[in-house]
Amino acid sequence: MNIHHLEDESIYIIRFIKHVFGFSVSPKVFCCVLRGESSLRNITLAVILPHQNTEYPWAWPRVGPALYWALEKVNSDPTLLPGYHMQLVFSSSENKEGFCSDSVAPLVAVDLKFAHDPWAFIGPGCDYASSPVARFTTHWEVPMVTAGAPAIGFNMYSSITNTGPTHKKLGEFVVRMHHNFGWHKHATVMFHDKKNDDRPCYFAVEGPYAEMTADNITAKDMQECCRSPAVRKCMFFCSLITVVYVCCKWDTFRKLMVQFHKQRLPQEEYVFFFIDLFGESVQGRPAQPWKRGDADDEAAKQAFKSVKILTYREPQNPEYKTFVSKLKTDAKKMFNFSVEDSLKNLIAGGFHDGVLLYSHALNESMNQSGLQPPGHVVTKKMWNRTFNGQSQRLKTSTIVSVYNSSVKQMVLEPGMKVHWLKGTPPPDIPLCGFKNDNPACLASKQHLDQAWVTSVKLENELAAQLWRVYWEDIQISNLDKALRRACSRLTLSLRGSNYGSLLTMEGNVQIYAKTCYYKGNITAIKYVNKKRIELTRKVLFELKHMRDVQNEHLNRFIGACTDAPNTCILTEYCPRGSLQDLMEIESITLDWMFRYSLINDIVKGMAFLHNSVIISHGNLKSSNCLVDSRFVVKITDYGLASFRKENNLEDTHAFYARKLWTAPELLRDENRPPCGTQKGDVYSFGIILQELALLKGVFYVDGPPLSPKEIVERVAEDRWPYLRPLLCSQSHSEELGQLMQRCWSEDVNERPDFHQIKVLLHKGYGSNILDNLLSRMEQYANNLEELVEERTQAYHEEKRKAEALLYQILPHSVAEQLKRGETVQAEAFDSVTIYFSDIVGFTALSAESTPMQVVTLLNDLYTCFDAIIDNFDVYKVETIGDAYMVVSGLPVRNGKLHAREIARMSLALLEAVYSFRIRHRPDLQLRLRIGIHTGPVCAGVVGLKMPRYCLFGDTVNTASRMESNGEALKIHVSEATRAVLQEFNCFQLELRGDIEMKGKGRMRTYWLLGESTSNHA
Repeated sequence: MNIHHLEDESIYIIRFIKHVFGFSVSPKVFCCVLRGESSLRNITLAVILPHQNTEYPWAWPRVGPALYWALEKVNSDPTLLPGYHMQLVFSSSENKEGFCSDSVAPLVAVDLKFAHDPWAFIGPGCDYASSPVARFTTHWEVPMVTAGAPAIGFNMYSSITNTGPTHKKLGEFVVRMHHNFGWHKHATVMFHDKKNDDRPCYFAVEGPYAEMTADNITAKDMQECCRSPAVRKCMFFCSLITVVYVCCKWDTFRKLMVQFHKQRLPQEEYVFFFIDLFGESVQGRPAQPWKRGDADDEAAKQAFKSVKILTYREPQNPEYKTFVSKLKTDAKKMFNFSVEDSLKNLIAGGFHDGVLLYSHALNESMNQSGLQPPGHVVTKKMWNRTFNGQSQRLKTSTIVSVYNSSVKQMVLEPGMKVHWLKGTPPPDIPLCGFKNDNPACLASKQHLDQAWVTSVKLENELAAQLWRVYWEDIQISNLDKALRRACSRLTLSLRGSNYGSLLTMEGNVQIYAKTCYYKGNITAIKYVNKKRIELTRKVLFELKHMRDVQNEHLNRFIGACTDAPNTCILTEYCPRGSLQDLMEIESITLDWMFRYSLINDIVKGMAFLHNSVIISHGNLKSSNCLVDSRFVVKITDYGLASFRKENNLEDTHAFYARKLWTAPELLRDENRPPCGTQKGDVYSFGIILQELALLKGVFYVDGPPLSPKEIVERVAEDRWPYLRPLLCSQSHSEELGQLMQRCWSEDVNERPDFHQIKVLLHKGYGSNILDNLLSRMEQYANNLEELVEERTQAYHEEKRKAEALLYQILPHSVAEQLKRGETVQAEAFDSVTIYFSDIVGFTALSAESTPMQVVTLLNDLYTCFDAIIDNFDVYKVETIGDAYMVVSGLPVRNGKLHAREIARMSLALLEAVYSFRIRHRPDLQLRLRIGIHTGPVCAGVVGLKMPRYCLFGDTVNTASRMESNGEALKIHVSEATRAVLQEFNCFQLELRGDIEMKGKGRMRTYWLLGESTSNHA
């Protein structure tokens, strides 16, 4: 493996070598086709490779010519497999989209196996396609030779021989390189993985990761880092590890390195290995992979001084060049495909060598009888085997230029040298430690001074973007479901804070809060009405400050999503809504002790905010004071000035309603600061005090009601008398009234700050806080008991209705089993009686009636029938159209009474039909036809959705035949039913005779005429 510079015009490249044969094909190779091959036995090799997608290095147009050359060599060699002729059969492993498929490849392998019975399989090349095929070939004991399938884990299949480079060898090289450079502790592996393709980067880094882990080197994998939005965050973590392996898209890697350069970390202490096995990033001459012609070119060029690139190495011998030249010619001729100069051509050589290797191993395994040897015998002869190729010796365990896997040694090629910025490899643990906590460094004057460390820490925190939330990590909740769990509602403004409220002309409009789930927790989400947020340094500081500012009376900032068009802010969810909501709930009594507690929470939160880096709120109002589950007020909607978008040209009711808390000097200022002023916050607090004191809404004034627009315009006027809310001495103390007046004073210098307000409010508290709290808890407990009792009664009533409905759908005993969670087992019944009936002429009647008339007819008829059958021990199975089916004797057995119950029910239904009148045809007599049969059945519940209790057995069919072969207004009874009825000695039956029934032959049947009252059983 070569190690090349990546500095200025040259690049240090670490390349794997796959020694490949060069071939000059003799004309006699083609003469073998002309020989009499009818006397030769065929050896068929089944090839499974991608056919159309030539992006794969093992695509058929790339590999096919090399395989045919190998066959020509074998067939033309008289000492190799004498008496045999080797041939290929090919099938594609691609799906309809043109990608390797782990479902298509095994199906193709099975087809080839049974159609051609191949002696060996060549390919597949893709990892996911190779795995199922390897299972089959191992089971069939058929050798499988491939120069693809480089992923680790294929050693579990005894049929595979890999003649190409593998990721296990890449991992062994990485471990040997770590030993050579003195890296024994740490490394980071970063990779891109879409999980919907052949996952080349996932498998490529798997080899180094597994081998380093086995060698007790701590390897941390960071898959998410190769997503473009995560670059900044991941480079912060990568800066803690000095040896980094990366496999991802080249543009993403360049962004990673540019970000690394911007962090101003010492480059000489870090090294990045970019895994680009086929060298696509360095194909240009001169190779300048950092160059894109943009503003980041210079930063990328400097950052790339810490980069090494891992690739395969192309052999430089003449034989290989001849091989590639012929490959280009034959690929164009055979497949009309242009083979470019690329390291992918190594794979074609690997497949070519694989066929030759198999042929030699097979030749040595053939016994004197000439029979095909077992596959595992041939496979073992291919493993760890060395034979002479045309250019040099080939060993099936991969050999690399610097790392020879057979002797596990790294050897620099002549004239090559690894370049390091300091002249020596950087240590995997910095001299002063990752946190500069090494005592030797602390005592040394050479380490960074505190100011520099602080600056670096600040830059790292900005680059890490710990506030960032990705849209795909947000689960938008079902609002009804979420709010049933949270038991909360909030009044929201149409535009502005998610926790605002809005007075409309129709009154208070309350809607639920917008919520979502983030990392399993319910969270408040506020969408930002901006198309795009540019992450300037100013915006990054705003977001960092929001994350840093934390207080029990400030609503916690969780993070922000800047993924357009889903720009939003996530904050802590407060289930009791806002202070404005609390004042609107009539069921909660806000005594003054409670109000003082709420006011004090606001004061504490604002005092902390004014002393923090946020400085001021700028949008303080009662709807931005949230109340959590413990009735603690938390202030929200502060900071993030860059996320605010205010349209001062708006002239709507909602616009002015949001301005009712704004100080007059800010209303008059056309260029007011987005986050307001501290004195303006004090004014807003005074308006909230008046809301809490009077509980009559925001900015309540005496006299004729004023619209929000009129109030805002009069407040903004800079002339006496100034418009202010009403004070009422009956509603609040004189001290509180004086505090309100000071807070909304026109002169900003007369307004107190929040520390002064805290002292003034402290005098308003009484000495009975604990008594008041206990009495309020007792009141809440009583209210809760009443509410629980009311809800329990409602629950029991709904449960009774649900059970009643269930008992109408299923038998009572079956429904009870289902309610207990038991599985209803199908049950056999030795003797039951089944009733079938339908309406003679129903089809003609339906044709003459409207659909609604037919529905009304059937509803009236079955309502009548249902009322009658309730008087008998029977179960209604179902109704289909005009058919009506009833059974007795199940699910609760009743001896032989089932025949009597059905007979009596039939007589009652027939009697009811004589007096039944059709609404739209009152003069038409309904002609009911009834059939009854007795016998064994099997019954059980069928289905999960709309489950039905169904009957199965020949008895059901016979009862249906009894009905269909009966006559109108008569009850047709079978011989089996008559035999049971005779035991009751009370029914009048008349012999009908032997009747031919479909599927039953001739049956003797009877008419049931009635029941004798004198012998009533």
